[in-house]
Amino acid sequence: MKISSMYKTNKTVFSFEVFPPKKTSSVDTVYSTLADLKELSPDYISVTYGAGGSAANASTRDIASYIKHTLGIESMAHLTCINSSREGVVATLRELKESGIENILALRGDINPDMPSATDFAYASDLIEFIGEDGGFDISAACYPEGHIESDSLIADIRNLWRKVDAGARSLVSQLFFDNSYFYSFAEKAEIAGISVPISAGIMPVTNKSQIERMVTMCGASLPPKFVKMMSRYESNPAALLDAGVAYAIDQIVDLISNGADGIHLYTMNRADIAKRITDSVKNLL
Repeated sequence: MKISSMYKTNKTVFSFEVFPPKKTSSVDTVYSTLADLKELSPDYISVTYGAGGSAANASTRDIASYIKHTLGIESMAHLTCINSSREGVVATLRELKESGIENILALRGDINPDMPSATDFAYASDLIEFIGEDGGFDISAACYPEGHIESDSLIADIRNLWRKVDAGARSLVSQLFFDNSYFYSFAEKAEIAGISVPISAGIMPVTNKSQIERMVTMCGASLPPKFVKMMSRYESNPAALLDAGVAYAIDQIVDLISNGADGIHLYTMNRADIAKRITDSVKNLL
C-alpha cells in the first residue's frame, strides 16, 4: 500500500520508526521490538538506513520486508545518497522492489567526515527524481520545522523542500521538535510556498538527557524553557525523567492531533515499551 494514500482518509496517520542495530550480532533485538510494536497497530513502520555504509544498511531491506510480509504492517525503507553511487542506488532499488517494498523515505544523509561523499547525488531532490524515474515507489522526504541545520534560513530550506516535492515526494516526515509552535509556523509557510503534500510530525520522547543533547546538536532543534526545566529537574533521576519525557511527548501529540496534523511519526528508538505508553494514551484520539 502506498503511504501517500493513507492520508486521503480523515484519520491522523500514526507511524513508528525503528533502526537496525549497528552490530549484526544484535539484529535479533529489533525483531523482538517489532513483535511488540505490531500489537499497537501503527499505520506503517519506517526503517532507517545506517550512516556511512555500516553493517546496518544491509538490514534495512530485510527488516522492512519482515514488517510488511510477516507482521502485515506497511513499511517504509529509508535510503540515503550522500555515500551512494548511481549503480549502488539502482541495485538497492532493485532489491527493494524484489522484496515487495513500495515506500521509500529518500534522504541525503548525514555527512561523515571520515568518509568521502559520493558525487552522483548532491541533494535529496536528486535522489527523489532518480527514484521517480525508476517507477513503482511511493516517495517520502524529510522536512525541518526549524530549518535544516546547514541551511541559511528557514525560507531557503522551504525552497529546497519545494524542490523535493517538485521532484516527486508525495508526503513528508518532519525532523523532531519540542515546541509545536515551530511546526505550525513551518506548515503555514510551506503551504504559502505551494507545498500541499501531507506532513507527518516527528516526535521523539525523552529517554535520557545525553541522548536528547546529542540529537539536538545534530539537528539543531530548540529546547523550550518548559522542556529545559523538566530535564534539569529530573536529570539525576532516570526513571522520573523518562516518565516526564513520555508525558511531554503525549502532550505534544494531543495538541498536534487536536490541531489537525496530517500524521504523527514516533521515533521509538527501538523502545516498544515507550511506544506502548504513548500509543495507549492517544489511541482514542486517533
